[in-house]
Amino acid sequence: MYVFRLCCIAVITAVSAFILKSHKSELVPLCLTAGGIIMFLYVFDYLTESVEFIKTFTQNTGIKNEIVRTVFKIVGIGFIVELTASSVKDLGFEGVSDKLVLCGKLILFVAAIPILSSTYQIIVSLINLT
Repeated sequence: MYVFRLCCIAVITAVSAFILKSHKSELVPLCLTAGGIIMFLYVFDYLTESVEFIKTFTQNTGIKNEIVRTVFKIVGIGFIVELTASSVKDLGFEGVSDKLVLCGKLILFVAAIPILSSTYQIIVSLINLT
């Protein structure tokens, strides 16, 4: 049901932008941005339920909170960069969008270092057990 509602918001945004394109073309980017924000906020509400499940899951399994926080940080950075890059590209600045995506990838690489470190520590501890 969430997906259907989300698709309806997208269609309403696209139709509104199409209508505005012929009458007030300068308002099209604003309309698309507003629609994107509404879709993002709608999905954000849905994601809070999943976050609660993941918190319970990590407490029951004993996974370090640092790793879970890092994974969420990486996913959040990826989503924010992709959303911003798409919005900038919609405004007609594809070069800026491409540079933003490249910088986002570099930030994601650096943000993943704690996960690599934890994986290394697990491997070393497993090797020492044998």
